[in-house]
Amino acid sequence: MKIAQVAPLYESVPPALYGGTERVVAYLTDELVVLGHDVTLYASGDSRTRATLKPMCTRSLRLTAGAVDHLAHHVRMLERVFRDVDDFDIVHFHVDYLHFPLSRRHRLTHVTTLHGRLDLADLQPLYDDFHDMPVISISDAQRRPLPQARWVGTVAHGLPPDLHRFDPIGGETLVFLGRISPEKGIERAVEIARRSGHRLRVAAKVDRTDREYFASVAPILAQPFVEFIGEVDDAGKSALLAQARALLFPIDWQEPFGLVMIEALACGTPVIAWRGGSVEEVIDNGRTGFIVDSLDEAVDAVERIDEIDRRVCRQEFESRFTARRMARDYVAIYDELLSGRPSQPTLVVSDADAVAG
Repeated sequence: MKIAQVAPLYESVPPALYGGTERVVAYLTDELVVLGHDVTLYASGDSRTRATLKPMCTRSLRLTAGAVDHLAHHVRMLERVFRDVDDFDIVHFHVDYLHFPLSRRHRLTHVTTLHGRLDLADLQPLYDDFHDMPVISISDAQRRPLPQARWVGTVAHGLPPDLHRFDPIGGETLVFLGRISPEKGIERAVEIARRSGHRLRVAAKVDRTDREYFASVAPILAQPFVEFIGEVDDAGKSALLAQARALLFPIDWQEPFGLVMIEALACGTPVIAWRGGSVEEVIDNGRTGFIVDSLDEAVDAVERIDEIDRRVCRQEFESRFTARRMARDYVAIYDELLSGRPSQPTLVVSDADAVAG
């Protein structure tokens, strides 16, 4: 199958540091190549891929000081993609809805994975108008605000099995990994660490839009039991998670997926997460972590974390959240779209089940 993957240009594929969407695109693209498909990746020029790379800008836009109008680069990329559409059996977009008007006016088989939050009022009229665009959710929870969209599947994220190091023992520190922003819950994380008497290591990105919020929480991050590390690469992330007692995921929003949760499971590290969004689809409460609704429950979960078998966490990752499983799920949807069969939501199955099927 000849497949085009169209990635955002904000980060390289995969990102050098923080980045979710581009990271997933990287793992999916490489795995599709391993499965024998002819894949072309439209992405920034500093991307690393097994596929044929079509560089749309020299470097990722976030790391390019002179890149002010990011939309201009994406419009140029879409022009290039639609110039090349006859070269592909299917085009898989990861750039939200930017291509919808063009896709409607061209004869091509296409699908879009929606990676972000969808509970925004602005999106309702958009998907009323573009209800014919085939889209894929990354969790069942993510799609609930937009029942009018043409959902053709749900595909959970996956990672290469050798990306992160499994540690059967772990350590005593708690870890917060991701972004410093109000919805990610860093203030909750610090309070959990304080009340449980554990050190907290914070590896997080600070976006421009969150700098004011970061300044407001800087005093609590300066407490002696908190270590603020900043952004980390894959090696640093793996070491951080593998040596942790637990990952804290104290979100205050409807998280569409939460890639860091499966990164933790790959290391064997249990997750303590606030209920909401995709959390209940990723974490098996009492088996791979604890799902909580309050600070008291979170502190209690820290003390009970030894009830969680780290080997079970790793096994859950290998069963449900590998890049191979993710790629096979996407290929099944591609086949359905190309055959014209009505698509059904994709279930998260184990790699063993996929092979047996």
